[in-house]
Amino acid sequence: MPSHSCVISPHFKGALSHVSGGKYGRMFPNLPPLKIDEDVLRALGRSGSSMDLPARAFKDPATDNPRIPAGFPIFGQFIAHDITRDPSMLHHHATLKELRNFRTPRLDLEVVYGAGALATPYFYDLRDPDKFLIGLNDAGEPHDLPRNPQGQALIADPRNDVHMIISQLHLVFLKLHNRIVDQLHKAGVRAGAGLDEARRLAAWHYQWIVVHEFLPLSVGEDMVDQILRDGHLIYAFKGHPFIPVEFADAAYRFGHPQIRATYQLNDGAAGLTVFPDLAGTRPVPADRAVDWARFFALPGRPAPQASKRINARLAHALIDLPEAVVGVTERPEQHSLAYRDLERGLDCDLPSGEAVARLIGLTPLPKDALGLQAFGWNGETPLWFYVLKEAEIQCRGERLGDLGGRIVAEVLLGLLAGDPQSYSNADPHWRPTLPGTRAGEFTMADLLAYCSGP
Repeated sequence: MPSHSCVISPHFKGALSHVSGGKYGRMFPNLPPLKIDEDVLRALGRSGSSMDLPARAFKDPATDNPRIPAGFPIFGQFIAHDITRDPSMLHHHATLKELRNFRTPRLDLEVVYGAGALATPYFYDLRDPDKFLIGLNDAGEPHDLPRNPQGQALIADPRNDVHMIISQLHLVFLKLHNRIVDQLHKAGVRAGAGLDEARRLAAWHYQWIVVHEFLPLSVGEDMVDQILRDGHLIYAFKGHPFIPVEFADAAYRFGHPQIRATYQLNDGAAGLTVFPDLAGTRPVPADRAVDWARFFALPGRPAPQASKRINARLAHALIDLPEAVVGVTERPEQHSLAYRDLERGLDCDLPSGEAVARLIGLTPLPKDALGLQAFGWNGETPLWFYVLKEAEIQCRGERLGDLGGRIVAEVLLGLLAGDPQSYSNADPHWRPTLPGTRAGEFTMADLLAYCSGP
């Protein structure tokens, strides 16, 4: 198991060389980019390759991750959309130059609130402008996002409607806000005056879950505790925080192998693939409403579906993405999320996993354990692939290893530390105030129970 020890090289200059004011930058600007034969990336990421896990293999309980329920990779996708929400980020092929000079990245639910009520009044209920408008499904139940006549969701970021599970998670946060508004009104806050306070409370409880549940599950409790206690070793910034490309285009993509081949949404909807069965940008029918006990551990309910282990294999549904998701492509490999992730690292000039490990004082994984020699490659390893293999080798795929875990934890905790309005800065002694199973704590199970309350 990893030790989390990290001895920074004296030559490490870290993110302090990042140009102040840009949204994206580099953690390790002095490391050279990995040069790798693109034919290796095609062979590694294409359909039928070693990264393509066939559906029958997903039925093996050994591929399940006993540590992380199936809902947390979807929550991780929601987080990614929140911190990267820009018009430019909605285009998957945006260049680094195109991704600069936008909103400072924050864990503040902008993916839900967008530019605010004045800019997007159609998000809100005319009868109570403090509350979000909720859509009705085909049974007349308030269990869908509001949509236009063509089925497009009226939300701040269309990426949260790319599949039905994340669209319904977005719906959970609309309901969280509305439930808080109801409580504020009961406490005497007049109609029209509760929006900002509800947003603050929703954002702070969301941040709490990221710090105290999502990160400990994903990188380990010891890693989180060490960073909170001792500070950051590899992520620093001048002025405003930024998103390192080593995080966005490599380490944080650890959620991709966690996606299941099929999901059970409720008692009657089982064996459904993310794509095409649950493809989004269309109304969610009542028979596909998510029972969140299938995705998160809820008190008094059977155990949820597990996520898949973090390793270098993806569900075939992600290796053969539909044209509706990837568009018209020049090569069949471009339908593969594995190939697209590998290619993204190459396009962004990311360093190798071994180079990053050496720089921060870790012993690189041995070549024979990484498996690229089977593809005729004897050089170093793409950072994303390295992070996945590290999790598999060091932690049996139950969580990230030393290098990947540190990148992910330091960036997310750093974004909170750099946000003057986060709970850790605005009120360092704050503890969750919404009802939870334990006083002063708040989990996804608590959030879901609160949203479904009377």
